[in-house]
Amino acid sequence: MTRTSIPASALAAALATALAALSLSGCASTAASPSGGGGAGEHWVATWGAAQMVPGAQEELAPAQWRDATLRQVVRVSTAGGRVRVKLSNAMGVTPLVIDAASIAVSKGPGSAALDPGSLRPLRFGGSASVTIPGGAEYLSDPVDLAVPAGADLALSLHFPSEPSRQTSHPGSRATSYVAAGRHVMDADLPGAATFSRWYQIAEVDVQAAPPARAVVAIGDSITDGYGVATDTNTRWTDGLATRLRTQGMGEVGVVNAGIGGGRLLRDGLGPNMVSRFERDVLDRAGVSHAIVMIGVNDFGIPHRNKEDTPAYRAQLVPDMEQAQRQLVAQAHARGVCVIGGTITPYSGSAYYAPGPENEADRLAYNRFVRESGVFDGVADFDAALRDPARPSYLKKEYDNDGLHPNKAGYAAMAQAVPLELLMRCKYAR
Repeated sequence: MTRTSIPASALAAALATALAALSLSGCASTAASPSGGGGAGEHWVATWGAAQMVPGAQEELAPAQWRDATLRQVVRVSTAGGRVRVKLSNAMGVTPLVIDAASIAVSKGPGSAALDPGSLRPLRFGGSASVTIPGGAEYLSDPVDLAVPAGADLALSLHFPSEPSRQTSHPGSRATSYVAAGRHVMDADLPGAATFSRWYQIAEVDVQAAPPARAVVAIGDSITDGYGVATDTNTRWTDGLATRLRTQGMGEVGVVNAGIGGGRLLRDGLGPNMVSRFERDVLDRAGVSHAIVMIGVNDFGIPHRNKEDTPAYRAQLVPDMEQAQRQLVAQAHARGVCVIGGTITPYSGSAYYAPGPENEADRLAYNRFVRESGVFDGVADFDAALRDPARPSYLKKEYDNDGLHPNKAGYAAMAQAVPLELLMRCKYAR
């Protein structure tokens, strides 16, 4: 056989042509792509989100409520955009989940299943009305054109042919949701629908916006989740922060609440421990630039309530919490995200945990770490904002709900305690 040599210049030209074609085909975006479309320079930013967990037995929907049923769930977004996409979740599922129809619309408001009919849009997944999400996975819808004002309420409607093998939920929604038999995702209202105050199988809503649009994720326990907040009032401290950002000319910053009631830093509580969920609930959020981390009261309180906090246990607890935070901050910095440490608020008035002097000493030691270690990129001193100056291990009376959780005024004070200048830039941003 005769071997024919190819000139180097011709080979280089052919290779360049092939690479260019490959690049063009690989980078082309279409309306059927979750990341496609939008104006030049625009990017996706989370405007709403919730942390996922397996609901308790009393928080599950009955199997019959899923079968050939429409769930309509109302969420309040924090920042505006002209295109939107939705992340659906089967994160806690163990088998594939089928959703065979979905829609999004501007809601008539909290506590109502009614929609603005002119805003109603079907959701597609790769162009299809139906999607099958593997167990443990989350899927994005295709983008849709929809003008979403900051602070608007959106209704997400999903039709399920059957129940999930294991439900994925956020029980602490503090929002009324609706379920009706049959396929009604494109209906303007759901008269006679059953109601409940939980979210299921929804993880995030993103809007497409131009820089410097970005998101801050607040992650923590029931204090961040908004324990005690009246249903449909949207008065968590994160809601107050979103409103404050808009009134202070920083409306391009979205706020995502990733709190879980009963959540702990190091061990699973009512939901997964925070170390295990930090990547999904913070770092994987669209457009995230900052995290506000407030966690730890249940790490102290649960072992004490269960009489497990021996001297040996306690001697290791705060160092283990500090090490966990160092690890999480390093992960965040590697992804271009700055982390603001939140101090733990007083809870000596809690009859549920009934902390002793040693537990208060641990809280103070952890708070010193947050304030003084230099691990964090800034501090939101919720402790200083809410404590009683005369009894600093207790919440100030006007902010106290039950000795552990703030009341409405306390949550408003927490929103004011976040230094907005910390959210203006991040030196690790990419």
